[in-house]
Parts: sequence; structure tokens; C-alpha cells
Amino acid sequence: MIRINLLPHRAEKRRALRIQFFVFCGISVVLGALIVGLVHVAFAAKIENQKSRNKFLDDQIGQLDTQIKEIQSLKEQIATLVKRKNVVEDLQSTRSSVVQLLDQMLRILPEGVYLKSLKQTGSKISVEGYAQSNARVSTLMRSIKDSSVLNAPQLVEIHASNSAGARLSEFSLRFNLSAQSAPVVPALPAVAASQGGTQ
Repeated sequence: MIRINLLPHRAEKRRALRIQFFVFCGISVVLGALIVGLVHVAFAAKIENQKSRNKFLDDQIGQLDTQIKEIQSLKEQIATLVKRKNVVEDLQSTRSSVVQLLDQMLRILPEGVYLKSLKQTGSKISVEGYAQSNARVSTLMRSIKDSSVLNAPQLVEIHASNSAGARLSEFSLRFNLSAQSAPVVPALPAVAASQGGTQ
């Protein structure tokens, strides 16, 4: 007996293919969304990891900046201490030369010569004073020239002056300390002296 299928089989096949197509599209959409979600999560984890690394580096940089400031402060303190130490050493090394200078001045100062100021700048000495005559100033200059501690006397100025009713010669004189006794200090304040010495 021959059976004939009168049902619309072609429409059924088309409907089945359409359903299959929509199922595949849905699966593709779900798979695509799943892949996008996984990629997003992976990138978000990497970004979070990088942020934590950046924060760690910022913290370390902050600590290093603090240490650098402390080191700079220590360097400044060391420089200040070194300067103070150098000043003290210079004063210690020149203390004897100042005593030597004053002792030598007392030894070579002729009678009738009175000093009113003595100023030292490095190895250069400037004196101002009064003398009973110009000849006594010349004697002082010769004594400076012959001294083993002093040298290169140079008369800056000399002129007549009246002091306490007496006629005197007011003079200004420069000379140098010799190399072996020259101090290293930048300056010695003016020292007043009003006592005449003897040769």
C-alpha cells in the first residue's frame, strides 16, 4: 500500500531551520557576552593590579623624598659644623702670630712714638699714631724693615698735628707680616695702644 504525505513538509523544514538559526544566534550572543565579560574582568584585574603597584611606588617615592630632605638637612648641618671647626682652627693657628706681632711692635717701637690704632687684615698691618718728630717715624720704618717678623713698610700719610698742646706728627703706616708668621684669619679688629716703646 502506497502512503502519500500530504503535510506541508517544506514549511516544516523552513520553520525548523529558522528555529535552529535563532538558537544559534542566541548561543552566539551569550558566548559573545561571556567572552566580553571575561575580557572586561581580566582587564579590570590588571588595571587594579597596576593601580596598587602605582600606589606602592608613590609611597616609596614619598619615603625617599623624606629621606632626601633629611640627608640635605644633615649635609647643611655638617657644612655648618665644618665652617665652625675651620674658624676655630684658624683662630688657634693665628693666636700665636697675633701675640708675636704685638710683642714685635713693642720691641721695635721707638721712644717718642705713640700708636692710636693697629689693624690687621690677613698679612697686612695698618697702624696710625703720633710721633714727636718725622725722624722717629723714619726710625720706626727702619726697624720694621730690619725685623724678621715684619717687612715692606710703606708710609701712607704724615702731617703736623697738635695734641694736648704739644706739636706732634700724626702718621699712617702700612707693612706686612713675613710669610712664616702671616696669619690666615681674614681680619683682626683695630687695637688701641697709647704706649711708646723703646728700641
